[in-house]
Amino acid sequence: MAVKIRLKRMGKIRAPYYRVVVMDSRVKRDGRAIEEIGKYHPTEEPSLIDIDSERAQYWLGVGAQPTEQVAALLKITGDWQKHKGEPGAEGTLKVREPKADKRSLYEAALSAAGDDDTSGATTSRKKKADKAEPKAQENEAPAKESASSKESAPAEESTPEAPATEDTAAEPTAEATTEKTDEA
Repeated sequence: MAVKIRLKRMGKIRAPYYRVVVMDSRVKRDGRAIEEIGKYHPTEEPSLIDIDSERAQYWLGVGAQPTEQVAALLKITGDWQKHKGEPGAEGTLKVREPKADKRSLYEAALSAAGDDDTSGATTSRKKKADKAEPKAQENEAPAKESASSKESAPAEESTPEAPATEDTAAEPTAEATTEKTDEA
């Protein structure tokens, strides 16, 4: 039986990824594999190449023949040089930089903004207090104005006109509610 190490295509249209598999050479491309020894994602930057070196060395040692594409991948990882006994067994595989965790990115953004608040709140207490003070000042200003108007208002309240307007305002609303209930 002729055994090959080749790629098994997976993924969607225009978004392929491959598994590096050991197969009988007579089986179709995406058929049943003897063993999966790695994966290859060419669309990532840099391309992800993850091959189990120990299993690749075993299959190369027992006579499995890699296809051209897999041979190129094995040269990048250094497994081909290791199998042949050539120098350069470390390979030329490029590895993606690890992602920074979200918390460190958040803290870096806070320090760049000039806030060193690490209490976990998204808005600092200082900013909340600053926002509350202007509102309190606005509320105090109308209260002071109403207090000064109340001092002059007792002379006006003693006139019978002020209570009369309140009574006339209450009467139309009562009539409107009775009309609404009659219509229903």
